Amino acid sequence: MFKGRHFDRSVILLCVRWYLAYSLSLRDLKEMMAERAFSVDHSIIHRWVVHFSPVLLERFNRRKRSVSAKWHVDETYIKVRGQWMYLYRVIDSVGDTVEFWFNEHRDLPAAKRFLRKALQHHGRPDRIVVDGSQTNREAIISCDAESRLRDRSRPALKAIRIRNSKYLNNRIEQDHRRIKRRIRPMLGFKSFSSAGVTLAGIEMVHMMRKRQGRFAFNPAPTLKEQFEAIIA
Repeated sequence: MFKGRHFDRSVILLCVRWYLAYSLSLRDLKEMMAERAFSVDHSIIHRWVVHFSPVLLERFNRRKRSVSAKWHVDETYIKVRGQWMYLYRVIDSVGDTVEFWFNEHRDLPAAKRFLRKALQHHGRPDRIVVDGSQTNREAIISCDAESRLRDRSRPALKAIRIRNSKYLNNRIEQDHRRIKRRIRPMLGFKSFSSAGVTLAGIEMVHMMRKRQGRFAFNPAPTLKEQFEAIIA
């Protein structure tokens, strides 16, 4: 994973972890590494984040615990090159992150693609709460019908119940804010691809803080311990 890297893996992981977890800019990290006698350009740190975030997320997902059967679906706005784009997210009834997906558009095809991904990875929920979005409602109905047609092992699967409620969806609105709080110091993303990768890393750290990973050696590991465990 770190073969051929000029810097030790402890330095790389420290920079990646601090950037994804805390309100720091790349230049903040450059200065902090200089105080530790490491001369690391901010562009190198950015390359580390882009390269290692997907790898770390894949490894974390292997340890991710199951989610509940009641979901909250919503999307939030993220600015890239001065344009608003959309981070689709699902959390469950206890606040755990179910799935997320970053996309340039906010429309029915995007919502359906996101929900198919969530259903494929996590199975069918009993109920989904939306904030009144007709697009999300139509996407749920369509993807639910597709899912029931494919699953012929059990007769007459019940349709997913849909609840329209802004009040009940405050849970996911609050969860959005924790992601947006980390993004704010970045002053906007420069490209769609780097935005998607970085957001995935931020979502991973958010799941780590919610103790969504299974670590037999420690029921409440720190962020540092979780990073070390998933690369071991």
